[in-house]
Amino acid sequence: MYIPYGRQQINDEDTQAVVDVLRSDFLTQGPAVPAFEKAVASACGSAHAVAVNSATSALHLACLALEVAPGDRVWTSPITFVASANCARYCGASVDFVDIDPRTYNMSPGALAEKLQSAEASGTLPKVVVPVHFGGQSCDMEAIGKLSRRYGFKILEDASHAIGGSFGGRPIGSCAHSDIAVFSFHPVKIVTTGEGGVAVTNDGAIARRMELLRSHGISRDAREMTRADEGGWYYEQLALGFNYRMTDMQAALGRSQIGRLQTWVARRNEIADAYDQELAGLPLTTPHRDRNNRSAMHLYVVLFQDDSGRARREAFDAMRGAGVGVNVHYIPVHLQPDYARFGFRLGSLPVAESYYRRTLSVPMFPGLTDEQRCFVVEKLRGTVS
Repeated sequence: MYIPYGRQQINDEDTQAVVDVLRSDFLTQGPAVPAFEKAVASACGSAHAVAVNSATSALHLACLALEVAPGDRVWTSPITFVASANCARYCGASVDFVDIDPRTYNMSPGALAEKLQSAEASGTLPKVVVPVHFGGQSCDMEAIGKLSRRYGFKILEDASHAIGGSFGGRPIGSCAHSDIAVFSFHPVKIVTTGEGGVAVTNDGAIARRMELLRSHGISRDAREMTRADEGGWYYEQLALGFNYRMTDMQAALGRSQIGRLQTWVARRNEIADAYDQELAGLPLTTPHRDRNNRSAMHLYVVLFQDDSGRARREAFDAMRGAGVGVNVHYIPVHLQPDYARFGFRLGSLPVAESYYRRTLSVPMFPGLTDEQRCFVVEKLRGTVS
């Protein structure tokens, strides 16, 4: 028996939705993509949704739509996948990091406020801040939103882990405190399209810019063209764009899955509740969940007390050896070799670095059975007792 840390769920309706597309006239750029976009926008309470081939592509397009360019600065969390930072570098901007809250593992509003105050004094304020909703739990977007109004930066939520969660009574992705939010539909995420991502926004001009850039910067809309329409074949490249389109096959799978979004998030929270109870009393820190909001519970991470990293390594090896696919989320981005050349060093972000030495992600997905969960708990207990 091997239990992965995350796993997709595909049922007969999902399969049939993809088969229907395969038998249709459109495999890409057909009706399934706008139908999926409409479903995502509805689930999130946003005005617009733009589907693309990955969340990385969505982050890149979002930065471009926010006019990130060489000479600009973008700040994000160090505890995230590298795409949250790389998207700014694709635009020629520089990247910096804000340390995390030791309780939520999200960007610390207090650390952000201190860093902004110093940046204002030195004339180095960021153009965009990218809070990451780690594990499915929203950052404190109200606090970050207040800081954006004070210091004038744009907000791009990396909500790759968080579709189906909520903050302040609103779905994550409503963009109540941000300009754009991005979701991932990788197979281990809450909903899958195989590979894929969506950017949501309430700004029609931002949405249109992302739509244009996802398809080579080409438009067939006569209202946007610089010359008179020469015929039904005519199009114009209005900007240097990319081939970031989502296929109808992917969109059909996502559209079928999104109807089960809240059922899956509820099941993930049930599993988290059981883990909380079964791991109580062990020398481990279980995830903090703000009861006033709702985490999508993409990840269930535990923290060991040992700050040297040895206890985590021993547990990782033992559990992998027992067939439990534990993982580590994430290696702090600023410690990656490619970021060292920008001056980032060990000790730059002490809370994130301590978190990294102590963290372990245990299996969390809706199809995890009670028997499997108990097996995970048994093996984890054996590593700390």
